Amino acid sequence: MRWKPIATVLAAMLLAGCEVTTGAVPIPVGGPSAPVPRARANSFAEVVRIVEPVAERECRARTARVNCDFKIIVDSRANQPPNAFQTLDKSGRPIIAFTQALIDDARNVDELAFVMGHEAAHHIAGHIPRQQRNAVNGAVIASGIAVLLGGGAEAVQSAQRTGAQVGARSFSKNFELEADALGTVITARSGFDPLRGAQFFSRIPDPGDRFLGTHPPNSQRIEIVRRTAAGL
Repeated sequence: MRWKPIATVLAAMLLAGCEVTTGAVPIPVGGPSAPVPRARANSFAEVVRIVEPVAERECRARTARVNCDFKIIVDSRANQPPNAFQTLDKSGRPIIAFTQALIDDARNVDELAFVMGHEAAHHIAGHIPRQQRNAVNGAVIASGIAVLLGGGAEAVQSAQRTGAQVGARSFSKNFELEADALGTVITARSGFDPLRGAQFFSRIPDPGDRFLGTHPPNSQRIEIVRRTAAGL
């Protein structure tokens, strides 16, 4: 009886749309102080100009042999919700992506700066490779259990997929809190207000403390930002 290698299963998951990214940060729609469209574009460009070199400086200071040349991209597709995430291109260059909806809906430049600092922090902290290792470990453990229970090839492959998903989520809340803390540092050192920037946590739906949820409670995130900012 032959089973697919775990690496093959994980690759199939990625090709199916489960791309490994970190730090999806939804921003709620609306707000009376939201800037007009042209001002939003100008504000975003200014935030990128200021925050990107600070994030790259923090990256070089905190890492070794890591690509710190951030590339900032905007997804302008009209059907995309307000969101931001960090990923890597094929060469390992860190990508920070914002949807146009997020840029349009941010209430101030501090929110844009905090989101960018947060996403840069995911890369600096090595969350994508750590997430990948957790996924592999989860797949190994789950498939091993399936084999011990006498499962066939299909059962083992299903266990690999489930184990990889559970493994990838195992520490995702900790990753978010780590990124909130370092993102606070990057935001503050860029001259923006991280406390004001993190106020969007009070406007988005609270994920609570669900088992294997990907994000921690909003109150916990705000407290991390507050404590980190107070220590700067």
